[in-house]
Amino acid sequence: MKLIPKKLLILVAALAALVAVSAPLRAEDWLLTGAGVRVKTIAFIDIDVYEISHFMKQAPASRSKQAVIDADVPKKFVWRMMRDVDQEKIHDALTGAFAMNGYKDQAKIKAFVGAFKAELKEGSRVTIQYDPEKKSTTALVGGSSASVAGVDFMKAVWSIWLGKIDQPKLGDQLIGRLK
Repeated sequence: MKLIPKKLLILVAALAALVAVSAPLRAEDWLLTGAGVRVKTIAFIDIDVYEISHFMKQAPASRSKQAVIDADVPKKFVWRMMRDVDQEKIHDALTGAFAMNGYKDQAKIKAFVGAFKAELKEGSRVTIQYDPEKKSTTALVGGSSASVAGVDFMKAVWSIWLGKIDQPKLGDQLIGRLK
């Protein structure tokens, strides 16, 4: 008789696990808005640098890159490096992207770029996430991180991929799953 309750408990746990796996997305889950590959063009050769995906906790009211940039909601970019890139090239690329989009607060840029303390190796991951409660954007790079306050800075970071960019189709891909 003592085995029946144990078997019943195992059966209930298995059913609960099955329901959890097959349940629809809950409000606390991230919505993938799109993904693409950042490419560096040298002469006539395209070199894949990293895969990038964009996620939000809630979709913006309109399907546009500007609406995603302006959205004051939890959102994040996740990169997976497809090749090794040294620290100086990463710093230069990010600093140049801020300049291209007209963002000039050098103290905030320096703090953010400071999270990239070493070469990024193929296969490594970077997460850039905005927290609307703290009004802070955080870069997580390996064991290093940097958080920078301000909605203005969040918009500047999101403009790197969704604003003025030398690869405009990437921005379109990053919102391609929005309806």
